[in-house]
Amino acid sequence: MRARTLLGTGTVAALALTGIVTAPAHAAGHPVINEFSANITGTDIEYIEILADPGTDVSGHSLLVVKGDTGTQQGLVLQSNPAPALDADGRGTLQYPVNGIQNGSVSLLLVDGTAAVGSSVDADLDGTIDAGVAFTVVDAIALLDGGSGDLGWGTALAPSFDGGSFTVGGASRVPDGVDTDAPSDWVRNDYDGAGLAGYTGTISAGEAYNTPGAANEVFEAEEPPVELTCEADATAIGAVQGAGDSTPVEGTTVTVRGTVTGDWQSGGFNGFTLQDAGDGDAATSDGIFVYAPSSPDVAAGDLVQVTGTAAEHYGMTQVSNASVLDCGDGALPAPVELTLPVADHEPTESMLVTLPQTLSILEYYSYGRYGQVVVGTERQMQPTAVADPGSAEAAAIAATNAANRITIDDGRSTQNPDPAIHPGNLAEFTLENDFRGGDTITGITGVLDWRFDTWAIQPTAAGTYAEVNSREASPEIAGATLEVASFNVLNYFTTLGSRGAQTAEELARQEAKIVAAITELDSAVVGLLEIENNDGAALDALVAALNEAAGPNADGSARWAGIDTGTLGTDEITTAIIYQPALVSPEGAHAVLDSSVDPRFDTTKNRPALAQSFRDLATDRILTVAVNHLKSKGSACEGDTGEPEQGNCNDVRTAAAEALADWLATGPTGVESDGSLIIGDLNSYDHEDPIAALAAAGWTDLLAQFQGEEEYTYVFDGQLGYLDYGLADAEMLPYVVGADAWHANADETSLIDYSMQFKQAAQDALFAPDPYRASDHDAVVIGLAFPEDEPEEPGTGGHPVFGDAHPVHGDDHPGQGFGKGKGPGAPRAV
Repeated sequence: MRARTLLGTGTVAALALTGIVTAPAHAAGHPVINEFSANITGTDIEYIEILADPGTDVSGHSLLVVKGDTGTQQGLVLQSNPAPALDADGRGTLQYPVNGIQNGSVSLLLVDGTAAVGSSVDADLDGTIDAGVAFTVVDAIALLDGGSGDLGWGTALAPSFDGGSFTVGGASRVPDGVDTDAPSDWVRNDYDGAGLAGYTGTISAGEAYNTPGAANEVFEAEEPPVELTCEADATAIGAVQGAGDSTPVEGTTVTVRGTVTGDWQSGGFNGFTLQDAGDGDAATSDGIFVYAPSSPDVAAGDLVQVTGTAAEHYGMTQVSNASVLDCGDGALPAPVELTLPVADHEPTESMLVTLPQTLSILEYYSYGRYGQVVVGTERQMQPTAVADPGSAEAAAIAATNAANRITIDDGRSTQNPDPAIHPGNLAEFTLENDFRGGDTITGITGVLDWRFDTWAIQPTAAGTYAEVNSREASPEIAGATLEVASFNVLNYFTTLGSRGAQTAEELARQEAKIVAAITELDSAVVGLLEIENNDGAALDALVAALNEAAGPNADGSARWAGIDTGTLGTDEITTAIIYQPALVSPEGAHAVLDSSVDPRFDTTKNRPALAQSFRDLATDRILTVAVNHLKSKGSACEGDTGEPEQGNCNDVRTAAAEALADWLATGPTGVESDGSLIIGDLNSYDHEDPIAALAAAGWTDLLAQFQGEEEYTYVFDGQLGYLDYGLADAEMLPYVVGADAWHANADETSLIDYSMQFKQAAQDALFAPDPYRASDHDAVVIGLAFPEDEPEEPGTGGHPVFGDAHPVHGDDHPGQGFGKGKGPGAPRAV
C-alpha cells in the first residue's frame, strides 16, 4: 500500500516505505490469469501469464482474446491458443506476436475447452457468455476503453478502475493469484515497460512491474521521513504549473498550500483541486489537481498543505503521491471569468472559473454515459449544411464552431453515473428537471481541467438554466389536405438481442414511443427507416400496435396498413411504408431500386429504395413516394476519393442519388402519377454532392424551400443539419404547400429513450411512453394540397391550386427562415 499521511491539524510524520514489495503466493484456489500485457509504449510486448497451484493440470485449457469494441466483430474470438504449460511454481506464460492482442476494448478468457477464431462467444451481445459454448470459463478479465456500446466479459478494468484516465495496457494481480472478482484485485503495470528486458520504464509508486513468469511486484517510492507543518515553506502553485503546457519541475518533490476549490475524491478522479493566492504571473495557473486516492476527506474551503511529486498526467499538471495536511479554514478565491472563445486555457488550468456568457447546449451524446454536455455561444451548424464542401466558408464555420464551445462535466469519471446531474442547475436530472439541445446555461462556476483530451468545467456552483427550446407538437402544415412523413424508427426489431431492443420490456418501451410519435404525426403516408428486415414481421407488429392504439375507423376498418414487400436487400434494416387506407389507397405494385436495376445504386452499402404510388381518395390525384436510406458516413468504403468534409462513402451516396433520379423518371411503379416525392435518410447535408446531384436532376429540397437551410433533423458532434429529406420533382412541386421537421428527437438526451442498457435503475425509470426521443432523427412532414378538378396544362395559366400567388413561389412566403416563423429568407431549390 502507498504511504499516506492522516489529515489533521498540527504536525504529522509521514511514514516511509522503501524498495520493492513482493506479492505473496497464489491465493485463488483455481487457475487464474495472473498478469497480462496488451499494450505498452513503442513496440508492444504482449503476453498472458496464468497461475495455478503447483502440479495443476491445465491441458485442455485455452486462452481466448475476444473483441469488445462495437462493430461487426464484437463478441468474436480474435485469438485462441492452448494454455501454456506450468512450471514448478505453477506459472505459465503465453507470449503473443506483436499486436496479437488487439488494442481497445478486449476480453481475456481462460477457459476449459476451446473456441475457434472467428466464432462468437456472445451472439446476442448481451454481455453474457452464451449457453452452449464448447468451453467453461475459468477466469476472465475485460479491458474497456470507454467506447459507447463496448462490451466486456469478466472482471472489468475500465480506464478509471484505479483512478487513472486511460485504457489499461497491462496489469498484475496483487497479491499473486488473488481473485475476488473485483477490479481491486489488480494493479496497473508500468506502461513504459519497467521490468521487461531492454526497457528502463518510468514506473511510479503504486504501479506494478512487468514480470512475466515471475512473482508480481509493486513499486513503492523510497522517501525519507519528513516532518510536515503548516508553517513549512510552500512553493507557489504557479511555479509548479509553469508558463508552458507542462510543469517545469516534473518528477521533483514540492510542497504547495492553498484552499480546496473542488472535492473530487469520489466518482473516479480520486483527488481534489487546490488554489493559492497567486504568484502575480498571468501566464501561470494558480490552481492544481492533487491526486490523492488515500487521502482522508477534504471539502471545498479547507486550507490544506500538500507535499508530493509534480507530474504531468496525460497533459494535466498534478501533484501525486501526496501527503495532505489540514491547516484549518481557507477562503474560496473569486472565480475567474472565462469567456468564449478562449485563446489559451493553460493559464487557468485547474483554477476556479465561471462562464459569464449565456451558452447554448450543443451536444449531449455522452451525457447519459459520462455526464458530459458541450455548450457554445450559439447553436452551431454543420459546415456542409450551410456552405459548400471544401470552401473557405465551410472551413471558417468549422474553425468558429471549434473555438466557441466548451464541455461541462459532472466531476465524475465513472460510467452511467447515478444520479444523473442536470448540467445547468446541478440538481438531479428527472423528467421534470430535464433539458433539451438549444436550452441555455448562464454563469455556471467550476474548475477548468484537461481530461480525456478535453477542456471541461467540473461544476462547483450552479448556473442559471433557461428552457428556450421547448418541446413542440407535431407539425401541422397550413393549407395541406394530405401529409406525407419520413420517420426513423431507430432499429425497431422484433428479434430481441439484435440491433434494437434486447429484452421484451425494452421492445414494449420502444414500441410505445414509436406508436405515440406516428399517432401524433397522423400523416396519410409514412416512410419508415431502420425497421428490421425480417420478411415484414417487424412491419406487421408495428402496424398492429398502431391499430391497437388508434382503434378502428368509424366504419370498423383498420386505421393503418403497411405495404407488403417481404425482405428487401441483405441489410438487417430496411425501408418500409405505412399508410391510412381511409385517406389513400396504393396504386399498382411497389417498386424496388437495387444494384440489379442500376449498378450505381450499390445495395451492399445503401438500403434498396422503395417506391409506391398512392391515390388520394379525396381528389383522385396520384402521388409516388420513394423511401430511401443511403450509406452512412460512419465507415469507409473502398475507393473513397478523400473528401473528409462530406464524410465516408460520398461517392457511393452520390452515385445512388443519380441512379435514384434516373429510376424515378421512368415511372417505376407503372402508374401514371401527378408527381413524386423522395423521402428518407440520405445521410448527406444539403450542400453535399448527393443533394447537388438530385438538384441537377430537377428535385427541390422542401425543408430548404420552406424552412431555410438552417433547419435540422439530427445533431452530430454538437452541430445541426438535416440528413432526413422531403424532395419534390417538378410535377409534384406545385402541389406542395409546406414542409417541416418535428424536433421531438434530435434535441432530446438519450437518457430518456427506450433502452435500458448502460443505465442505472433510477435512469431506467426516466422512461415515459411519449413521442420524445423515440428516435435519434427528427421526422420530416410534407404538406400537399391537390385540387379536386383537373389541373391546367403547363404554361396555360396560374398555379392549378393557388394561381400566381402560390406561397412557394411568391415573394411573401412566411416560412423561409431558421425554423418555424423565424422571418423571411431566400428560398433554395436544390
